Amino acid sequence: MQREQEKTAEMQKRVKDLQHQVDELKELVNTLLSVIVEEPDGVHSGAAPTIPGHGLNQVCM
Repeated sequence: MQREQEKTAEMQKRVKDLQHQVDELKELVNTLLSVIVEEPDGVHSGAAPTIPGHGLNQVCM
C-alpha cells in the first residue's frame, strides 16, 4: 500500500515538472512566433508599406 502511494506521489511530481516544461516551451514558441511575424518596420498592422525596387532585401527573419 505504501509503495503505491510513493508511486502516485512520484507520478504527480513528474506531471508537475512536465507541465512546467510545457508552459515554458509555450512561452518560448509564442515569443518566437511574435518575432517571426513582426513586420520589417516593427509595426504589427498586417500591411507593411512596400518600397519599390527593394523587394525583400530589408526583411528580417
